Amino acid sequence: MKIAVFEKRPYEESIIKEFQTKNGIEIVSTDEILDEKTIDLCKNADAITTLGFSKLDKELLDKIKDYGVKYISTRTIGYNHYDLDYAKKLGFKVCNVTYAPNGVADFTIMLMLLTIRKYKPAMWRQNVNDYTLNGLMGKEMRHMTVGVIGTGRIGYTVIKNLSGFGCKILAYDKYQNNSVKEFAEYVDFDKLLKESDIITIHVPLTPENKEIINKNSISKMKDGVVIVNTARSELTNIQDLIEGIETQKIGALALDVFDNEDEIYHHYFSTDIIKNRDMAYLRQFPNVILTQHMAFFTDSAVNEMIINSLNNLLDFYNTGTCKNEL
Repeated sequence: MKIAVFEKRPYEESIIKEFQTKNGIEIVSTDEILDEKTIDLCKNADAITTLGFSKLDKELLDKIKDYGVKYISTRTIGYNHYDLDYAKKLGFKVCNVTYAPNGVADFTIMLMLLTIRKYKPAMWRQNVNDYTLNGLMGKEMRHMTVGVIGTGRIGYTVIKNLSGFGCKILAYDKYQNNSVKEFAEYVDFDKLLKESDIITIHVPLTPENKEIINKNSISKMKDGVVIVNTARSELTNIQDLIEGIETQKIGALALDVFDNEDEIYHHYFSTDIIKNRDMAYLRQFPNVILTQHMAFFTDSAVNEMIINSLNNLLDFYNTGTCKNEL
């Protein structure tokens, strides 16, 4: 079996080599995305695996098919960077990966704490030896209501971890999870918006959920609401978030994902100008925290992502199916 690995990161190198030796297969790799310039790496490959920056559209899928590739894996949970319907039409077997939700859940709660304890302006002041407290008074979680949109694996873990803070927890999901009810109260969407001091988003990106946080939904929220998004940027309308910050309807915003982040996040631009104006504008605010799509980025999760991806492709090759088939 031959696998072509695209977007290989330095921290994946040793894991890939160990997998190759253990299973006696051929693996070729590049740190570049899969596109017209790198597609020749697919020659004679049975399978390919990418991260989220490789956009597998119809044209690219047609060419991969001509090279003889049969199996495709993304080393991410999300797969909206693939034209999945067309891939299946061509006969490809496609899968994503799963990994433990703890890293993203921990990161989500960290962002909540950073916002309500006003750590960003406090950090700025320390850099100029300003240790005054004026304007830095925070809030305590135990006196707040947290609304969790989406109670899948990550949302449930966030809720379970939040229960230790003593806060009131509201949950919304189309499909209720009985385990969640031990820690949170399921309510309808409008009630969650109306009563929550903090709102965190953990639903998948689907046509139904796209821009679930928008001008209309924000208008139903409490004044000064905190919004946290470690899921997908398309779940919110960025212009409506900006307006919410400008008008102070939104008290704080913490985003690990951002519109049109692909050409910026995970790349080096220390000496360049960032051409995402919304990103450049929002990050100036003391009550806005932007992180570089890193909620997933733990040693455990990275190991699971690459191992699961390669194992899925091996299962496809040997059995015709795998546990994460899409």
